[in-house]
Amino acid sequence: MGSILTMRGIGKWYPGVQALKSVDFDLEPGEVHALVGENGAGKSTLIKILSGATTNDEGEILLDGERIDPLTPVKSQAAGICVVYQEINLVPEMSIMQNIFLGAEIKNGLFCDDATMRSRVEELLNRLGISIDPGKRVSELSTAQQQMVEIAKGLLLEAKILVLDEPTAALTSEEIQRLFEVIKALKKQGVSIIYISHRLEEIYMIADRITVLRDGSYICTSTPAQLTNNQLIKYIVGRELSQQYPDIQTNIGDEMLRVEHLTNSKISDVTFAVRAGEILGFAGLVGSGRTEILRAIFGADALDSGRIFVKGREVNIVDPQSAIKEGIALVPEERKSQGLVLSLSCKTNITLASLRKICRLGFIRRRLEKEVVDDKVKAIKIKCSNTDFKASTLSGGNQQKLVIAKWLCCNSDILLVDEPTRGIDVGAKNEIYELMKKSCNEGRAVVMVSSDLPELLGVADRIIVMHEGRVSGELKKDEFDSEVIFKLATNS
Repeated sequence: MGSILTMRGIGKWYPGVQALKSVDFDLEPGEVHALVGENGAGKSTLIKILSGATTNDEGEILLDGERIDPLTPVKSQAAGICVVYQEINLVPEMSIMQNIFLGAEIKNGLFCDDATMRSRVEELLNRLGISIDPGKRVSELSTAQQQMVEIAKGLLLEAKILVLDEPTAALTSEEIQRLFEVIKALKKQGVSIIYISHRLEEIYMIADRITVLRDGSYICTSTPAQLTNNQLIKYIVGRELSQQYPDIQTNIGDEMLRVEHLTNSKISDVTFAVRAGEILGFAGLVGSGRTEILRAIFGADALDSGRIFVKGREVNIVDPQSAIKEGIALVPEERKSQGLVLSLSCKTNITLASLRKICRLGFIRRRLEKEVVDDKVKAIKIKCSNTDFKASTLSGGNQQKLVIAKWLCCNSDILLVDEPTRGIDVGAKNEIYELMKKSCNEGRAVVMVSSDLPELLGVADRIIVMHEGRVSGELKKDEFDSEVIFKLATNS
């Protein structure tokens, strides 16, 4: 059986940068082909070319054996190519039906034929094995349900090729399993899928073949059975990682943060403490209250009751500014919208929370600013050729380091870190783990929320499990057990 898609010798240049260097990629009917690589490896550029959002400068593209490049968005859509991006592209205040048929409404004279469109949407959703009212607003849906709506839009256009870009980044384990079932069903229906993910365990679960890109170049294509996890990591990062989680021992010191009976509309009676040199992990299902705990401690969400102590002294935190003054920092889950100002330079983002330290009489002391920024860029190993470039130009891993650098400039002693490696490649993950451990060695305390259970088991010194806004259990390092954590998280 011939390939449904063949991309040969694809090259793409941007000013001063060659994003793709003679890349080959092919896709067979009914296949899940994983496309993996570090941030900046060229995956997004290749998909943009496939979707028609940008054009290749060299090489050729064949669909069902027929040369079709250069692709345009219209040609791509007509050829049955549908891309579901990590950032959901739906109109929140419109219904599922309105979103699916947006720009392709079925008319009955001058008016939309709502009955026909509703029936068609029900058919599409049934094909995906989900039961949702087509009239429900998208804003009322979970992230997983919104992704299914995006996929349904592709099926409406009779998609032959479905591109899923980091589809599980914000999903629970149950939602991921449901997505995998949908993918398997689509495979049987003849739909070919390009699957992009940094979660290597998922690649081995769902992919028929794997293609690796690195620094814009094609590295290899193989089946999961032919590649060990360590081999795949080596191909992705171009070097061997001695181990996935750094084995850095830290000395546990005095208590840095203690909270007692924290309560608001999302959390109830939460009590815990964390010491200097310690990484305290929070596990639980999405919506269990993990993120809300960090936001309450940082003053982003109001508390109805409860007490917060920093280094044994009770403090009154009413907003983020008062938290910062007490040495508390928050690295939020949504780094692009909440942790950084992407339109500003890397330099400005690093010093944004500590301007008073580099200002005199209301003016920034540029020499001091440069010294501070250069010191943090070097210490944290931020890959940034020029700190005057916008933060939006950096990879996900380097953007995450930028957020951490901002708080280290404030001399924060307590780091609240929410989903520290979401959407980050395997090499950058290792660097973030090392950075967290180094912070502990320097006497800081880290409170970490993660939906990636292996990450918590590999990095944390203790784990607190949340269920429906309450603490359901706590495990020390020698008690870590994934089955026990799952039972505590589900109250089963």
